[in-house]
Amino acid sequence: MATHKWNVTDLPDLGGRTAVITGANSGLGLVTAQALAGAGAHVVFAVRDLQRGGAAAARVAGSTEVRRLDLADLDSVREFADGWDRPLDLLINNAGVMMLPEQRTEQGFEMQFGTNHLGHFALTNLLLPYVTDRVVTVSSGLHRGGDGVIHFEDVNLRGRYTPTRAYAQSKLANLLFTLELQRRLTEAGSPVRALSAHPGYAATNLQSHHKNALMRGAMSIGNKLLAQSDRAGALPTLFAASQDLPGAAYVGPDGLGEMRGAPTLVGRSAAASDPAAARRLWTLSEEMTGVGWGLKPVS
Repeated sequence: MATHKWNVTDLPDLGGRTAVITGANSGLGLVTAQALAGAGAHVVFAVRDLQRGGAAAARVAGSTEVRRLDLADLDSVREFADGWDRPLDLLINNAGVMMLPEQRTEQGFEMQFGTNHLGHFALTNLLLPYVTDRVVTVSSGLHRGGDGVIHFEDVNLRGRYTPTRAYAQSKLANLLFTLELQRRLTEAGSPVRALSAHPGYAATNLQSHHKNALMRGAMSIGNKLLAQSDRAGALPTLFAASQDLPGAAYVGPDGLGEMRGAPTLVGRSAAASDPAAARRLWTLSEEMTGVGWGLKPVS
């Protein structure tokens, strides 16, 4: 007897709910926006380029708006948060950069760590007083790659940068951030949940930025032959955003190697489950961003 596999048609009615999606103008972010808006949510496209964001939002049936957010610039993150003044049901930390040549953010941080982790860390804490339901942060199965650790002695990887090492570190940071965020939410007596998701091997434009031309070519071939579609890749995020899951849960595809398939709860590396590393990363992230914990304990 066939078992039903969860898909986008299983989304509940999201009427009256508001979602902010970073990087919603393309790839997995756009597919996620289409699905949430289609289920009745009001979707805010948090994007670097307002023109591109507007064009993408115009393709989405449902209630949308576009606001500027550059995660590689903490001033832009603060400006976005300062302009927010209403309840926010879902914050989906989706945007990311992947395996770039070595670059720096506006504040001088390594670009992948700065964008994928620090920008979302700051955004989440600044918006947290408004969040009513959950924060979903998109990680990757590649959090197990690179050196498999956070390089606390120099997260900017000066003199030892490789695109893969930096990307893996940033995705590991996403999972540790979710772990410590959930611990803090629970301690504060908040009903908000922090969750993570990864898309498996999904065909998006992220893979086109690798520093090495041979790797770009290999990834292009992989996208055509091995990857699942961006619509399938967005399902773990949608599942995490809508289903009754425990805090700090991690969702990914149920197929071989978590490369493709229907969304389900998946495991993570031992390094991604280390509460001491999660706390250390949180402290370091506060120091680097100047943004502290967004909620006060309930007295």
